[in-house]
Amino acid sequence: MFDLSIAPLSVVFATFFVAGLVKGVTGMGLPTVAMGVLGALISPLGAASLLIVPSFVTNIWQLLAGPSFGSLLRRLWPMMLAVAAGTVSGSAWIASGDIGLTTTMLGIALVIYSGYTLFARQLGIPRHVEPWLSPVIGAITGIVTGGTGVFVIPAVPYLQALELSKDDLVQALGLSFTVSTIALAVGLGTHGSFHPEGLLLSALAVAPALGGMWAGQLVRNRISPAVFRRGFLIGLLLLGCEMALRPLP
Repeated sequence: MFDLSIAPLSVVFATFFVAGLVKGVTGMGLPTVAMGVLGALISPLGAASLLIVPSFVTNIWQLLAGPSFGSLLRRLWPMMLAVAAGTVSGSAWIASGDIGLTTTMLGIALVIYSGYTLFARQLGIPRHVEPWLSPVIGAITGIVTGGTGVFVIPAVPYLQALELSKDDLVQALGLSFTVSTIALAVGLGTHGSFHPEGLLLSALAVAPALGGMWAGQLVRNRISPAVFRRGFLIGLLLLGCEMALRPLP
């Protein structure tokens, strides 16, 4: 499934370095950037397989870095359970081998995420609606994750709307992304979509991803994170448009 010669390896490692750089500057975006770039070069299934180990390592670090894991888990467990169930179910799409469909779905997901983040106003979610809304958001996020490998829609806007503290929001995002990564791995494994060379390459990609995160933290001290984030989202929006339209005649 994977070409392990020098040129493809260089592209994969460069992609994860850039994805880590974005995460280091903005606090998120590694899976989205990796899926966007690699999904434009190889099948979304192949890209999702490469994503598993770097995403798991970086998101576990983000999850455990905050002070409120227990309280967040008690508050968000219905959403996380729905994310896991939806992802495992939705992974049948990305494992189906229909490259045209999954590329279009990935492109649409990137357009929705970048467009919403660029132009939408911040929402507020009343606490009393969380018991029924959280599982709905989790299930939709899981289906999108299973079909595209992108973890962010609609989980990220929803978690941002809960008006968590900055540290709690970062940790809640780490929780959501970690659950999504594990569930995606289970879903791909259930459909026989893991290959030894893919897992090896995914593990090797951890180093450039962490290197990119370290570089991103340095860059964040030299440029405006808001300006960097806007440029990143515009690029992601254009990439998503191209991927969504690519299968059309």
